[in-house]
Amino acid sequence: MKRRDFLQSTVPAVVLPAFIGGFSIKAFGEGSPLAALLAGSPISDHVLVIVQLSGGNDGLNTVIPIDNYSNYFNARSNIAIPQNNILTLTAKTGLNPAMTGMKALYDDGKLGVIQAVGYPTPNFSHFRATDIWMSASDSTQVLASGWQGRYLNYEYPNFPVGYPNSTMPDPLGIQIGSTTSLVFQGPSLSMGMSISNPTSFYNLLNGVEDPAPNTNAGKELKYVRLVAKQTSAYATVVKAAAANVPQQAPYPTPNSLADQLKIVARLIKGGLKTRIYMVSYGSFDTHSLQTNANDTTTGTHANLLKNVSDAIKAFQDDLKFLGVEERVVGMTFSEFGRRIKSNSSTGTDHGAAAPVFLFGKNVQPAVLGNNPDIPVSATVNDNIPMQYDFRSIYATLLENWLCVKNADLQQIMLKNFQSLPLVNVAGCKLADPNLSGNSYLEIWGTPFVQSTTIVYKTDGGHTLLQIFDTMGRLLKTPVDADLVAGSYNYSYDSGPLPAGVYYVRLQNGSTQQVKAMVKVK
Repeated sequence: MKRRDFLQSTVPAVVLPAFIGGFSIKAFGEGSPLAALLAGSPISDHVLVIVQLSGGNDGLNTVIPIDNYSNYFNARSNIAIPQNNILTLTAKTGLNPAMTGMKALYDDGKLGVIQAVGYPTPNFSHFRATDIWMSASDSTQVLASGWQGRYLNYEYPNFPVGYPNSTMPDPLGIQIGSTTSLVFQGPSLSMGMSISNPTSFYNLLNGVEDPAPNTNAGKELKYVRLVAKQTSAYATVVKAAAANVPQQAPYPTPNSLADQLKIVARLIKGGLKTRIYMVSYGSFDTHSLQTNANDTTTGTHANLLKNVSDAIKAFQDDLKFLGVEERVVGMTFSEFGRRIKSNSSTGTDHGAAAPVFLFGKNVQPAVLGNNPDIPVSATVNDNIPMQYDFRSIYATLLENWLCVKNADLQQIMLKNFQSLPLVNVAGCKLADPNLSGNSYLEIWGTPFVQSTTIVYKTDGGHTLLQIFDTMGRLLKTPVDADLVAGSYNYSYDSGPLPAGVYYVRLQNGSTQQVKAMVKVK
């Protein structure tokens, strides 16, 4: 059996005792045991907190298009939020009325909204879509490593050999909860094992173990024990960090997400050098009874959004109270959004793109991108067209918040993704200004019968032009190349495609634009 197969099949997780607030804590890190013994050294004390909204959050009832409200209402009249109840962010865009906490953060300059985040040809399976978001893979690509696992491997090579050490005495990443995430899986093997009882836990702390046989299996057992010792040793530093914080700002109760974020704030203030924290909350799988029939501002989805909003607001207030808010940026994600048109069960079905939130003192407080295009007569198959690839958010946070060198980004992200203006000058650097207010993409001739001309502008460098259908499937990539700055024409022949609405997406550095085009018979 190969080492990777052995470790993946026998040591799926590192589970430390539930010793803070009733939650178990998992420590993750990854690297090749065959690499040279090197101790990475982060160049900042920045922390990233990832909040998973599991189940597929309905983006259209979360971030609501005020400027296209009539089409929004027509598509989902049985669950639409009344226009006079929307919490206004800009003249064009607002939040669900349950999200008063996050509205307050936006007004205070501590919340950013990224519209229509997704990826080409989305997958609508909860499990597969979650894997895609956690691994940062293409929809047709299966990766065994997570994007943060690859980052931690880059930052702390050869983990766990030589760790903890004076440079990094603490867990590399911490997940609050009871499930192991692919996010933290490194490029070669899983760094962890389950510690299921107090005897095993204290044996590991005290270095007590049975002798391993001098066989191949024995060598693997020694390595597993090395991982276990290293990870269990973190229990002491985690408990010490928690003990350093006797008082925190108040959190809402009962609220399981708030309970998790309270622990994260405590450990950050307590002195851990941990770079990555992950928490989760759900389920947002609202196929039915998403809202109450007599009041669409209430119901299951509103309750979920209120808990998320209240928890994040309390967390941000606590970071300020503890004096560490300069160091922390958070982001939310859900494995997919929901369809434009609601179903007859006052719910929504699995869909494509959805908004992502960034929160923290050092995020750019703006709504990035345009409200999604909603057809006048939406069908059950219509999806939100993607504006931003979720991996562009990851790449930007890695480079501009966690301070990964641009030249090393592709090692982690595996491809070249655009940089977005997400964090301000308190980050490693500021992304180029967003130029989406200018016209970089035009369709010369729509509706069209067979062919049309796509006119696009680039400021130079990597330029991407893609064509999608309303299901979010990638139909064609006319341009994927480094171009000289200027304007270009592309003659698009639709071939045997049926009549309908299609979307053209342009990406050039921090600039992206999406335009609809219509084919008729």
